[in-house]
Amino acid sequence: RPPTIQVLYPGIASFPGHTVATQQMSGGYGGMLSLRIKGGRAAAIAFAARCKVFRRATSLGGVESLIEHRASIEGETSPVPDDLLRISVGIEHAKDLIADLEAAASD
Repeated sequence: RPPTIQVLYPGIASFPGHTVATQQMSGGYGGMLSLRIKGGRAAAIAFAARCKVFRRATSLGGVESLIEHRASIEGETSPVPDDLLRISVGIEHAKDLIADLEAAASD
C-alpha cells in the first residue's frame, strides 16, 4: 500500500465531490486520481521516480498509465500541494499497475 496521506478519487465515498460525481458520472468514475504522499515534496517525487510501469509524463492523450508531480510542472506559484501525485490509469493490466505502486512504496 502506498505511503499515502489521502487518495483523491470521485469513486471513494469520502471524496468531497462523491455525491455529485455519482449523479453525473454514469458507468464509472474515470481513470484519473491523485495520491498525497507522506513526507512531502521529496517523498512524492521519489515515489514517482520508483514507478516502472507508470510513466512519468504530463500528457493525458495516450493509452499508457502516467504519474506526475504536478507542483513541479506548474512551478513555485502552483496551488497544487507539494505532496500530490496525479495518476492517469491506462490500458495496462490492473495487477501490474498495483504491483508497480506497491513496489514504489516498499523501496
